Amino acid sequence: MGLISALGLGPREHIAIVGGGGKTSLCFALAEELLEAGTRVITTTTTKVRHREANRAPCVVFCPSGALSYEDLKEGLKRDGHIFVAQGLLASGKVEGINRAMADSLFLDLQVDHVIIEADGAAGRPVKAPAAQEPVIPSSATMVIAVIGLEALGRPLDPEIVFRPELFREITGLDDGETITPAALARVFQSPNGLFKGAPDSARRIAFLNKLDLLASEEEGRTLARLLLRDPHAPVERVVMGSLLRKEYLGIEELRN
Repeated sequence: MGLISALGLGPREHIAIVGGGGKTSLCFALAEELLEAGTRVITTTTTKVRHREANRAPCVVFCPSGALSYEDLKEGLKRDGHIFVAQGLLASGKVEGINRAMADSLFLDLQVDHVIIEADGAAGRPVKAPAAQEPVIPSSATMVIAVIGLEALGRPLDPEIVFRPELFREITGLDDGETITPAALARVFQSPNGLFKGAPDSARRIAFLNKLDLLASEEEGRTLARLLLRDPHAPVERVVMGSLLRKEYLGIEELRN
């Protein structure tokens, strides 16, 4: 199953990707699949990404004044089908992302088929809890995908595994060194202060459980999927479990029953 099918994408979507464990990889894997399917796609970020990651797109368009250059964007889309949009290149080697208003304008005014936004950072950790200013999700987002790396399951809670561990402790009730369980990770998806914080009420919420290939058994991943889908108060509409590295995905809805 491809990503488009696993995620249940419609013909036109504004997608915000949050969490940890493979956000950037998901962003570009989905863009590549959409491009192959013949749709026009813009990738961007409302935070910062490494310049080399932005360059995974066929074309990078900088809007240094903070104002979108629609002619440049249209030209890039016509030529390459997929462009990455940013405000500028920073001395750190990262590119500065766009703000919420610019992201909304890309989707609403440019009428591109798909806009995919990396909407927060996790410093390379498989799991995170968002800070007060995170995530930065545009109001026009139609889908929010929260990503975790399944290699966190069974590991102790420590800063090598969890980004912002103090906030993770508040949400999950775990103490430092305690084992990260499916139930603990489910709370990170379900909490009002968790991964979907700031998502528009109308946006569909998808849980993406990445790096299934790093688990000895996929049953722990399925246990987490069941917890997310069977809770009548949970915000998650769909769970996708698989491996971006292996390009293997399973859209899970039958576990709701």
